[in-house]
Amino acid sequence: MRQFFKLLLRGLLAGAVVVAALAFWKWDEIQRLLAVNSLFSEEKIVANFSNMEGAFLTTPISRGDAAVSELPNGAEMELPTEVSDWIEERSVTSLLVLKAGEIRHESYHLGTKASDRRISWSVAKSYLSALFGVLLEEGKIASIDDPVTKYAPLLKGSAYEGASIRNVLNMASGVTFDEDYLDYDSDINRMGREIALGGTLDQFSAALNESFATPGETWQYVSIDTHVIGMVIRGATGQNIADLMQEKIIAPLGLERDLYYVTDGEGVAFVLGGLNITTRDYARFGQMIEQDGQFGGKQIVPSDWIKASTAATAPTKPGKIGYGYQWWIPIGATEGEFLARGVYGQYIYINQPLDVVIVSTAADRKFREKGINRMNIEIFRKIAGML
Repeated sequence: MRQFFKLLLRGLLAGAVVVAALAFWKWDEIQRLLAVNSLFSEEKIVANFSNMEGAFLTTPISRGDAAVSELPNGAEMELPTEVSDWIEERSVTSLLVLKAGEIRHESYHLGTKASDRRISWSVAKSYLSALFGVLLEEGKIASIDDPVTKYAPLLKGSAYEGASIRNVLNMASGVTFDEDYLDYDSDINRMGREIALGGTLDQFSAALNESFATPGETWQYVSIDTHVIGMVIRGATGQNIADLMQEKIIAPLGLERDLYYVTDGEGVAFVLGGLNITTRDYARFGQMIEQDGQFGGKQIVPSDWIKASTAATAPTKPGKIGYGYQWWIPIGATEGEFLARGVYGQYIYINQPLDVVIVSTAADRKFREKGINRMNIEIFRKIAGML
């Protein structure tokens, strides 16, 4: 019996050593998974959104060698009276208002600072749209009506076979993808855990095999469509997105800080929501788009692409918010009024007729409640209308 207990104890000790070794070997992944599981918790969300490198693998993007482009201060505007309540209720972390390229209001909240690189979430989709427009003009991609499998052959046999680039730009691929952030087992949350554990989004995309509609027939917001755009770009150019974004979009803007992308386990940029940028630098991008792709005397993004990508071309339902090529068009929008939008309250609102750009970052855990997005847009419209 004593020999039995010795053998049992030896086995338990050996097992403990193996577990400890595995924990040490996978320590970074375990830490990232724990961070992801508490990413949106009430007590951590604000700090997490300024420190995403603690939860995910990342790749840096240099601001480049250009001098920092000026964002001059104009006369401080008096905000509409309801804005202070809105900032508190929506857990706004920063608000920056540009009129004719001048800062008319800039404020930071909930302990955040101007130097914080805030997570973009789906605002990153509009950055990718801008990059796509540059590459299309350069001839790297022949046509947006090409099938995605022409440039991303890994998708052959998946639910994306038969979808065109235009379809995925419009979020009209027809691919089944559950975008419910509040459901632990949804596709979007499974994808987040996949990234945290070093998995690959290309394989994740290629494994999707169910469709709910014929490509181009129905609009449904499917974030993985944007990853497919990234696959198309990488396949067409042979380059990674971070390098292309740095060269074509970031370096010409004269940003204040380096930025970074969240990546998967192969270093592939999380193009559907992984940029981390300061509020002022989001504003510089927004100002470039507002000026039809011009900034600092240079044409960065083709003006015809700005017009095409911000038009409501997706097959959305009548009377509902419109969608272009990774840009949102509000209900009742005037021509030249559109926005980039990310979950938890991230926005770049652009109103070309009024020459206004508004950047708002937030940690709004109630962002999905009915009417919140429309309320936010109305706040932006009121601010713009007072300038």
